[in-house]
Amino acid sequence: MSEAANIKHWQTMSFRDADAMIAWLSAIGFTEHATYRDEADASVVVHAEWLWAGGGGVMFGSQRDDGVVRNVGGSAAYLVVDDPDAVFDKAVAAGATVIRETVDQDYGGRGGSVEDPEGNHWSFGSYQPQ
Repeated sequence: MSEAANIKHWQTMSFRDADAMIAWLSAIGFTEHATYRDEADASVVVHAEWLWAGGGGVMFGSQRDDGVVRNVGGSAAYLVVDDPDAVFDKAVAAGATVIRETVDQDYGGRGGSVEDPEGNHWSFGSYQPQ
């Protein structure tokens, strides 16, 4: 990855089924840094931080009335990856819906897009915006 790929960017999201999305995030290459659950209901994720190997990550929690992020299924993220085809294939195998197949882009790099099981848009590409 280029030095510019080390820019730390954190996407914030809210999920209806945080455990299902934890499985999906793991399948595409995110790793857990921290996951805090509600003491009264362990199925509720109050706050989680999952890391992306290229830098940054995603912070998320379960959808709840006192949550800050309320647009469940309305988020979008672009992940810079060395092999967008591999990450794209992992995302689809883990339950994502293809939005745009992975192709070479006119502006450089290669990329494609999917919708995760909760309706969030994810793009995976080798193009690093400058």
